[in-house]
Amino acid sequence: MPIESYNPHTGRVLKRFRPFSWAKTVRILGQAHAAAATWPATTFAHRAAVLRRAGALLRERAPELARLMALEMGKPVADGRAEALKCATCCDYYAEHAEAFLADEPVATDAGRSYVSHQPLGVVLAVMPWNFPFWQVVRFAAPALMAGNVGLLKHASNVPQCALALEKIFHDAGLPPACFRTLLIGSDLVEALIADDRVRAVTLTGSEPAGAAVAAAAGRHIKKTVLELGGSDPFVVLADADLALAAKTAAQARMINAGQSCIAAKRFIVEKPVLKEFVAQLITHLLALRTGDPLAEDTQYGPLARPDLADELAQQVADSVAQGARLALAGGQERPGTALFRPAVLTHVRPGQRAYHEEFFGPVAIVLEAKDAADAVRLANDSRFGLGASVWTQDLATGEALARQIEAGAVFVNSLVKSMPELPFGGIKKSGYGRELSRLGIREFVNQKSVWIGKAAAPAGAKTE
Repeated sequence: MPIESYNPHTGRVLKRFRPFSWAKTVRILGQAHAAAATWPATTFAHRAAVLRRAGALLRERAPELARLMALEMGKPVADGRAEALKCATCCDYYAEHAEAFLADEPVATDAGRSYVSHQPLGVVLAVMPWNFPFWQVVRFAAPALMAGNVGLLKHASNVPQCALALEKIFHDAGLPPACFRTLLIGSDLVEALIADDRVRAVTLTGSEPAGAAVAAAAGRHIKKTVLELGGSDPFVVLADADLALAAKTAAQARMINAGQSCIAAKRFIVEKPVLKEFVAQLITHLLALRTGDPLAEDTQYGPLARPDLADELAQQVADSVAQGARLALAGGQERPGTALFRPAVLTHVRPGQRAYHEEFFGPVAIVLEAKDAADAVRLANDSRFGLGASVWTQDLATGEALARQIEAGAVFVNSLVKSMPELPFGGIKKSGYGRELSRLGIREFVNQKSVWIGKAAAPAGAKTE
């Protein structure tokens, strides 16, 4: 089957690509493996110059990259430009800090000298999703390339033009072509790639089932993996919160990328005294958001990436209502088989309902009532996911205390959850393992080698004490 670039706003196929054959895929892998022997020999200064040029190109081409995102997966162009600029910042960050992050670390032992050295692994296969088609890739590629690894990208099949555009940026920046290649292949070839000894590690951002499949294949072949999977992030609102700010931010946090973000707030856990007013304000903010053509500058949210995703979300909502939840804001699709999904708010959510247990990957706010702060933490942790969370309170000491109790890879107090180069990003439980970004992210795909050098031996015939 061809790989299709499909416009979810118009419903039209933009372009079709013939998938790479296995023979072509293996040929590219061989070239990458050869490059993995030479790229690490370059200096950090050389690699940094390439990354800085890539960052400059991301800034220069931001308008056209935003247009591609709008066409292929429905992201409004204003958000697409912001994504491209964020990618540029990430390139600059690792260009500046990679050498220090990977410097030898002296360790005091009985040796004459001993230290930990951080050396690249080789070819890293990246299996990436469509929702942030540039950012998800760059936050892997920038640190991996600076560490001396090379990358093979198997992107989501609905964003082939985005994948090829990013490959071109790296090549135009001066990166040897074999050091970063896009593989236009289906998911059926991923396990065979993982099985190949020339692939040394795998990173995946995607759904829980996709992560389980990749982890199983990597486990069979003893390959290092990093998994960044789904989330059902709690947004905890305590009774003393700045309610106006919390409600306004809640709408923004739920509607990131039309709700199609692993770290979008999904479960709004609100103390009972302010629950009714919070829901009212949240609905007001959601209804004020403008939808339309993703290419229009005033569009604030677009369609979901595919009609089947909207159909699935509508079914989750319908099942939850049948199980006892209530729609405080109906929203949803105009009709089945369409990609646009207007914001919805579910209240009276209880255990046993799909809304309580599952990730809703779209603009549906799930509201749960908490008796007090301790109950809010209990509800936040009563999930198989553990990616991000936020806490809203005017008592910062309480906010920090709750942040330490919530089971998540990141907790933000009085802010929506966001990823940035300076802080590690990743989850626990079914949200995955390993970390991207920061010093921790660049060290995921290196051999942390212990080096022990004995004390100098005395010359032959010399007296020793």
